[in-house]
Amino acid sequence: MATILNIETATKNCSVSIAKDGVTLVLQELNDGNYSHAEKLHPFIQQVVEEAKISFNDIDAVAVSKGPGSYTGLRIGVSAAKGLCFAFDKPLISIETLHSLAHKATVDNGVIVPMLDARRMEVYAAVYDSNYNQLREIKAEVIDENSFQEYLPEGKVYFLGDGAEKCKEVITHENAVFIDSKHPSAKEMAQLSYDKYKKNDIEDVAYFEPFYLKDFVVTPEKKR
Repeated sequence: MATILNIETATKNCSVSIAKDGVTLVLQELNDGNYSHAEKLHPFIQQVVEEAKISFNDIDAVAVSKGPGSYTGLRIGVSAAKGLCFAFDKPLISIETLHSLAHKATVDNGVIVPMLDARRMEVYAAVYDSNYNQLREIKAEVIDENSFQEYLPEGKVYFLGDGAEKCKEVITHENAVFIDSKHPSAKEMAQLSYDKYKKNDIEDVAYFEPFYLKDFVVTPEKKR
């Protein structure tokens, strides 16, 4: 049996859950269109622990969404997770953000393409089959009318995530299905983190870093 604290901050959804043996017991999240992680994350962590009627010492592991996603959001989530692991001597588990997002779609056949917005017409995307096996690596890619043509003629392709929203007018193939689910959540992390815990698939807390996929670029302020 394992009680795991799951933290998801890769997008605008600030999400925290307590799960036991892969089942979410308590979920606290906020997606108000802003990046509120700096203000909300630690109170959410405290709230879910209290609502689950446990202490931090009762937690068997801390899981965190590793990216790709918002640079600042990932830094905040990973820093909080590592801090808890150091303070309470708990193992750290990392979950790929797009893999977790893919689990928001339940389909019998076809492929699932979770997408996160990466500005303009660029997205972070991966491809999974209906059993969530990864078929293609995660890429940062610019979407146009030729995107995913290796999958669309073969059957249904289910797009989801905040990156999929801006692709509706570009990807118009009859097999393209857009699911109204924009952000990954700590709820879908529950089973994934438990599976990794059972295999002792953990990270080195001292050296673990988020998976940014692209380098963080600071845009200089324009001179007036």
